[in-house]
Amino acid sequence: MDINQLNKIKSNATILYDKHTINSALEKLKIKITADYADKNPIFLVVMNGGLIFAGQLLPQLNFPAQLDYCHATRYRGNIRGGHIEWKVEPHSNLENRHVIIVDDILDEGHTLEAIIQDCKKRKAASVKTLVLVEKKHNRKAIPNMKADYCELETPDEYVFGYGMDYNHYWRNSEEIYILNKVN
Repeated sequence: MDINQLNKIKSNATILYDKHTINSALEKLKIKITADYADKNPIFLVVMNGGLIFAGQLLPQLNFPAQLDYCHATRYRGNIRGGHIEWKVEPHSNLENRHVIIVDDILDEGHTLEAIIQDCKKRKAASVKTLVLVEKKHNRKAIPNMKADYCELETPDEYVFGYGMDYNHYWRNSEEIYILNKVN
């Protein structure tokens, strides 16, 4: 895609959440995470690439010691529909007896998130919780009634991008979250 096409995608998209709304959600998450983990020596496992922007904005606001690690598991590979899970990078840290908070951009169907949860449990984590910025509302979850442990924003069952979520590997860097609209 050329730059003009990419700019047209964004200019034609509908803003779902502006920067102010996202910052408000981050503040609420900061309060909840601090209340639950300030005394637990947690490790935040950031899912690349989607969780990068969200983690980079939220985690510096936490005023307690925490360890960071990352993993890279994907189903999308730049597409707008998911496929089979591909592990690119597994966690580097020893998760045994640790309180793990998996940080990702969105809970859509949850197949990738569920695979990471199960991997953390196999590594004998003391607890495993999920922290996402956005949860998509639909009935196609990997596990019936699957929900993130920490989430403040919801999206309708539409393709969204921005603030970590991409459109064809672009626009993760947007400060807003958009609903993709068809471009004529």
